[in-house]
This record gives sequence, structure tokens and C-alpha cells, in this order.
Amino acid sequence: MTKAPPARLDDLIARARQLPKTIAAIAHPCDPASIEGAAEVAKLGFIEPVLVGPEAKVRAAAEAAKADISAFRLVATPHSHASAAQAVAMVRSGEADILVKGSLHTDELMSAVVEVDTGLRTDRRISHVFVIDLAAYPRLLLITDAAVNIAPTLEEKRDIVQNAIDLAQAIGVAKPKVAILSAVETVTSKLKSTIDAAALCKMADRGQITGGELEGPLAFDNAVNLEAAREKHIGGDVAGQADILVVPDLEAGNMLAKQLTFLAGAESAGIVLGARAPIALTSRADSVEARVASYALAALLAHQRQSGKPVAG
Repeated sequence: MTKAPPARLDDLIARARQLPKTIAAIAHPCDPASIEGAAEVAKLGFIEPVLVGPEAKVRAAAEAAKADISAFRLVATPHSHASAAQAVAMVRSGEADILVKGSLHTDELMSAVVEVDTGLRTDRRISHVFVIDLAAYPRLLLITDAAVNIAPTLEEKRDIVQNAIDLAQAIGVAKPKVAILSAVETVTSKLKSTIDAAALCKMADRGQITGGELEGPLAFDNAVNLEAAREKHIGGDVAGQADILVVPDLEAGNMLAKQLTFLAGAESAGIVLGARAPIALTSRADSVEARVASYALAALLAHQRQSGKPVAG
């Protein structure tokens, strides 16, 4: 039987509670889970929620959740598309510090985020990171990209890696170990992911990726298990002890993250990076605890951007 995961995500939440309140624009919080998450982070004191959605639906969700939202600001919108646009506009103008996905579809929220004239795009490619807390692993494990970029190019993977390194540093990993995953450990033209892995490592050598230590290609076992790495005679500081796993494509990453969650008992939080502000991206299947941890990640990253340094654990 899988033992319960350790409370490393709880540590992130505790760090977020040291911060001044972060204002969160929550796009379309029209289901009980979204309201429960907002109410919990407000109670913990590190988030000031702003509920952006159709008033009747938001209040009905609050009633179903048995949550008191009388102290929350509610910005009324006619429908989910308008909710996404309004929440993004609040972040863009500085009225809110972070963006949070409510009960609308991810595609709908991200469409508003990537709008050229009104969205939150930067020169950096937008990407997603799952932060996984797993009993069988001695540290938090970041998996990217499993939710935004379907089949990223080499140049897009460069940004995906840099985004993940920036997040790892924001949560206190000074020089994260980055494993570029494939099915094998050798470079071969038969597997494009191995060529991309080798190129990304060379890009790090030349300063095109900074702040982390890269190794790849690595198979999954060699990235997270020292004995497996030694059996294959793979040395270095990354193999067997990665902080960040960079997957070849969205399908691989999404399946890996969900396998760890639903079969290995992991807890996870999700965040979108590369935009003007952090975006807490949660799934409708996420627990309240996972939603709170996603808020905490976004708050910690927003603080690091403003102050230039992470919050100590």
C-alpha cells in the first residue's frame, strides 16, 4: 500500500503565509471546488480573492460549498469568456498579482492570456509545471510541460526549461538539477527527443539556459533512481536525483504526472509560467489541498519577481 506523501507542499504554503497578501483574480469560480479553494486561502491569510464571474452562478457555487464569500470582491461578468478576459485585464493592469483558473476550460482561459493586445504574453514561451510531492522521492519533483505545449520545438523547450528553473529557484532550490527525458540515454537520430536533449545541454553550456544543471537524454528511471543510473554507468550530479523532469511532449508529461497522482498517491500543484504574472492552473479533479498549493506557488513566484529573492523555508 502506498504510504501518504510527506508535507512538502505544506511547507510551500507555510512560506506563502509569511508574505503580504497576494491579490488573486479568479476567473469564473462557478463550482464549489473553486469557491472552497478561494475560501481556504483567504482563511490562511496569504491570498485576497477577487471572484470574477456571473454573480448568480458564483453565489450558487458558494451556497453549494457552504462558504461565506461576503468579504470577497465579486466582479460580475455575463459568461466564462468574459470572465477570462476580465480577470486577465485585472492582472495586466496591476489590479491583481496572480491569475487563477476557476471552472472554465483551460483553453478558454489561455486564449485570453495569449491575446496579443490584451493578454499577458511576454517574449518567453508560456509553459506549465506540475510540482509533485511523492512519498517515494526525497524532494519535490517538477514536471514540465504537461498542460500547455503539445509538441514543443527545441527553441520552445529552451523556454520551458528556463521557466521551470526560475520556479525551482523561487521555491528555494538554488541550482536545480534538470533531467531531459527520453526513452533511452544515448543520442540517436531515430528519437528526436534525444537530439533535443543533447542540444539543450549544450545550450546550457553556452549560457542560453541559466541557473540550473542539465543532463540528458535520460530515461525516467535514470533520472530519479541512483541505482538505475549507476547500473547504466551514468555519472554526474543530475542522474538519479533530478529536481526537474523535462518531458518530450505534452502527452508524455500529462500521463506521467497523472500516473504519479492516481497510482502512486502523490499530491500536486500546477502553475503556468512565462506570462506577465503567475497563473495557478488547477484541474476540476484537484483536491482543495492541491488548489491551495497552486495558489501558494503563484504567490511565492510573484513575490520573487517583485523582491528578487525567494522566501526562506
